[in-house]
Amino acid sequence: MTHRTTSRRPKLIVVATATLVSALVLSGCATSPSPEPASSTAGGQSVDSDFLAAHDLAGLDAAQVIERLDTMPLADRPVNLIASVQPDAIVLTDDQERETQLPMPEDEVYISVAPYRDQTHDCYFHSLTTCLGELANADVQVTLTDDDGDVLVDEVRQTYDNGFVGLWVPRGIEATLTIEYEGQTGTAMISTMNEDDATCITTLQLA
Repeated sequence: MTHRTTSRRPKLIVVATATLVSALVLSGCATSPSPEPASSTAGGQSVDSDFLAAHDLAGLDAAQVIERLDTMPLADRPVNLIASVQPDAIVLTDDQERETQLPMPEDEVYISVAPYRDQTHDCYFHSLTTCLGELANADVQVTLTDDDGDVLVDEVRQTYDNGFVGLWVPRGIEATLTIEYEGQTGTAMISTMNEDDATCITTLQLA
């Protein structure tokens, strides 16, 4: 019995390694709010400057990191960095098990939306480096209307190379998002009321 167990160990290690790699790739597109939300005191935490410098993000705040990573061509995206967008902070981790957080603006939340026709994926907190949507570099009409009927966004946006379009949304609201593309329309409800609200919307199907 001992001999058989020992001989199988290399295969088990290969399987475990593959599972770990898959988990890293998918961790940015969580299917539920199971990842721990960023601490509400993120704004008072010191930022690891060495970490940011190692990933060419030195001196950038949360909004600037989002702008750089979410709009970056897929071919240029770092493979050793996960940047999880949560309502209160961006949580950055890398393949050396280092982590730091950048606080989000006090009055806005960043929400990323991947409209789709045929194929989508489960997502909860948007990953700036790993999440992929179906419609890349597409001109879409985006309309965002809050519960009071106020139109917050009404313009044509181009989805990024990752198939997402990003929106800065005021905190403390619930709103209806409508996207139109080539004669097809889809809607989704979004919320910025809570610290664990979704920042990744992949349920907006165009029909």
